[in-house]
Amino acid sequence: MRLLMAPLVLTLLLPLSAVAQDGADSLSAEVDRLFEAWHRPDTPGAAVLVLKDGAVVHSRGYGMANLEQGAPIRPSSVFDIASVSKQFAAFALALLESDGLVGWDDPVHQYIPELADFGRPVTLRQLVHHTSGIRDWPGTLAMAGWDYQDVMSFEQILRMAFQQEELNFDPGTEYTYSNTGYNLIAEVVSRVSGQSFRDFTDERIFGPLGMTRTHFHDDHTRLVADRADSYRLAPGGEPGYRNVVNSLTAMGSSSLFSTVEDLARWILNFEEPVVGDALVFDRMHERGILSDGDTIAYAGGQSLGSFRGSTRWTHTGSWAGYRTALFRHPDERFAVVVLANRADANPAGLANRITEIYLADALDPPMVAQDNQRGGGDPPEPWTPSAETLVEYEGVFRSPEIESTYHLVVDEGRLLAHHFRTGTRLLRPVAPDRFQAPTLGEVIFVRDAEGGITHFTANQGRIRGFRFERIL
Repeated sequence: MRLLMAPLVLTLLLPLSAVAQDGADSLSAEVDRLFEAWHRPDTPGAAVLVLKDGAVVHSRGYGMANLEQGAPIRPSSVFDIASVSKQFAAFALALLESDGLVGWDDPVHQYIPELADFGRPVTLRQLVHHTSGIRDWPGTLAMAGWDYQDVMSFEQILRMAFQQEELNFDPGTEYTYSNTGYNLIAEVVSRVSGQSFRDFTDERIFGPLGMTRTHFHDDHTRLVADRADSYRLAPGGEPGYRNVVNSLTAMGSSSLFSTVEDLARWILNFEEPVVGDALVFDRMHERGILSDGDTIAYAGGQSLGSFRGSTRWTHTGSWAGYRTALFRHPDERFAVVVLANRADANPAGLANRITEIYLADALDPPMVAQDNQRGGGDPPEPWTPSAETLVEYEGVFRSPEIESTYHLVVDEGRLLAHHFRTGTRLLRPVAPDRFQAPTLGEVIFVRDAEGGITHFTANQGRIRGFRFERIL
């Protein structure tokens, strides 16, 4: 009976947003003013939904979903919600555990034997909490010369994961966000259930919750009705916007297409569960614990935090021109969703402003910023090597893990790295054997006992110690 009634109840709730759109509610009118600059026919914008006490109190679109066709954003517009997708992957895995088909502490190799043997087990729990040490694929693919607007398929991401030879750190010892870990979760769900990840989540989550406009996008060529395209500001100070191509199918970590209306159904499932038992929701709210006993903020695809004294669960997302945020305040039975299709948007900041509008009486006073200036001493002296010194770093360096090669040469007193896809990058000297470079990040050259350079390692964002062997 609850399964049958839930979509109907939510359908009855959603028309309440019409009151908000008409501006009859003063709080809703304040939200409108936040987005007033975007509510034009020549700019992308956002869809926004606010839930309070189990009812939709604001649901509206601002700006355009498609600038070329003149299609406005509506609450029914479909966005790629980017990393907000992760909580759905964690939920799917927890459903399988509730079914008795997996264990939270099972080693990933039990289900995906293609992964390299890292010498110590990586568990499903560690994938969920980003404590596995598995490297993040956006960083490794960037090092390999991929552009984020290239076609990046789920299969390509898995192949990259299967070629990883080392971990960033021993599993369980640290927290470092890894999209790759959530792609592996999606693959585990598929292999254990015998269904595609899209079909499993459609059948077990989206269908029962009445989320009819939601799906994991497993084919970047598939047509999606009412899709909001993604945009960024035109470069070089030119007027207008440019389209940002989205050809990613990263199930689990990203690539969930949804609407603010459907996400209201998802949020209400945390208040009055229709899908999922006590174990599932315990897993969703169970924060990771490191091997030294420290508890991290991250749980099942969402982080626990506080905003002006109010406990809240949050996650944000960013891919192509999409910027997204889903914030839940369970004690106040309040939630806000902001889905934007413009790369210059700050959905977390906007969600904070909306929260302040609706929970003004429940929040602590804002903290006054402290002017905490400290003397840091003199900056270190820059290292300025001679051209003769730089020649020592010339060579051809290759990573078999990502099948990618960099040619390092000295030109006019500068050390340059050439890659056939990304072109030329300057390696800026920092200290002997240490450089900084776009895409590669911190580059550290390693020598043998005789002082000869054998390889370099790259540390970029969520990637540590990525090794490029000198082959010439």
